[in-house]
Amino acid sequence: MTFLEPERLWWLLLLVPLLGAYVFAQTQRREYTVRFTNLSLLDQVVPHRPDVRRHVPTALFTLTLGVLIASMALPAMPVEQPRERATIIVAVDVSLSMAATDIEPDRLRAAKESAQGFVGTLPDRFNVGLVAFSAQATVVSSPTHDHQAVIGSIENLQLGPGTAIGEGVFASLDAIRGFDEESQDDPPPSAIVLLSDGENTSGREIAQASAAARQEGVPVSTIAFGTGAAMIEIDGYQVPADIDKEALQELAQVTEGHFYEAESETELDDVYEDIGSSLGTETVHEEIVTRFVLIAILLALATAATSLLWFQRLP
Repeated sequence: MTFLEPERLWWLLLLVPLLGAYVFAQTQRREYTVRFTNLSLLDQVVPHRPDVRRHVPTALFTLTLGVLIASMALPAMPVEQPRERATIIVAVDVSLSMAATDIEPDRLRAAKESAQGFVGTLPDRFNVGLVAFSAQATVVSSPTHDHQAVIGSIENLQLGPGTAIGEGVFASLDAIRGFDEESQDDPPPSAIVLLSDGENTSGREIAQASAAARQEGVPVSTIAFGTGAAMIEIDGYQVPADIDKEALQELAQVTEGHFYEAESETELDDVYEDIGSSLGTETVHEEIVTRFVLIAILLALATAATSLLWFQRLP
């Protein structure tokens, strides 16, 4: 729980002199009792003293005031609500190692199918763009509401040599930046979903890309493909299709995104479902002032009830 107007909580300090005055009044009452030396007569006049119960209505009344003051500060609870709009860039590694078959039928085909399903589940108001990177990065599709066009562009991705993960992030940021300039009055929140299975072998370092994305407030969620035990053929030679999971994990952590591992097509589907749910909602603070007022009313009724029951009068 949080308060949307926390500065109003300073009003709670007004309860301190109120409680001080009550304590002072109780002290004066004890002094008067001590002066009344005929204790047997006092017992006859007041045969049943309320002892600690006489403080209960005061305590309830003080709590009532405290809750009412807290309600003035606009208490609120965080709740998840569907986003109305956002800009999502899907950045896909199309390096030659994506031809490895440790994910059936191969890494690239599995990535394409899952990415297409992911784009298809995003809300219509989301702008979706596509970046492909091998030795270089290219904005294949600028952010658009035409999700079917992006799905078609994913299908047409082709393999190429090299892996430039850093450039893939920079190209994605450029695509987001260019779209934000068109809607600069109220740019939507943005995020990058980056799919890769290899080490950064070309272009700028991943650390540079991480710093740039963090500075612009764009989280990068990364998906590491494959088992790391696959081989591919390049120029007649069998070479390992390595995965630099640590680099991808650090990229996600630095930019406050999420890191996933996909070692099978089933896991990949689960990853996209998780990403879709996180991108499709946002945390907002919903006021709960009514609850506080209801609590204050109940406390006020309890104050009146205890006072009438024990002392036959309202406080």
